[in-house]
Amino acid sequence: MKTHNCLSRLAPVLLALALLVVPAALRAEDAPEKKLTKNQEKYDADKDGKLSDEEKAAAKAAAREKAKETKEANLEKYDTNRNGKLDESERVQKKSDEDTARAEHKAEREAKKVAKDAEKK
Repeated sequence: MKTHNCLSRLAPVLLALALLVVPAALRAEDAPEKKLTKNQEKYDADKDGKLSDEEKAAAKAAAREKAKETKEANLEKYDTNRNGKLDESERVQKKSDEDTARAEHKAEREAKKVAKDAEKK
């Protein structure tokens, strides 16, 4: 009697789980593969549209190297007291410079868009 009671309680849970898992598995099989981004395409050595484990490793290594270079450049530019790290005031200056560059870039994009729209008219 206990086994029957346990099964009757467990059956709806198992059914619900199956209804959730099976469609997800089917979607994963039928889903088209995502297209590589422009950055990822740089590391697709065999040009098959997918990154192999080796290609992923190369991309990660390149990202680590770029991060290291960026950190060194930021220290060179903003570490005014030369203690090897950015203090609060140095981080504030870095953020201010980044915000200014971002705003300038946005203004350039907007100007190009306006010029393009004006050409169409």
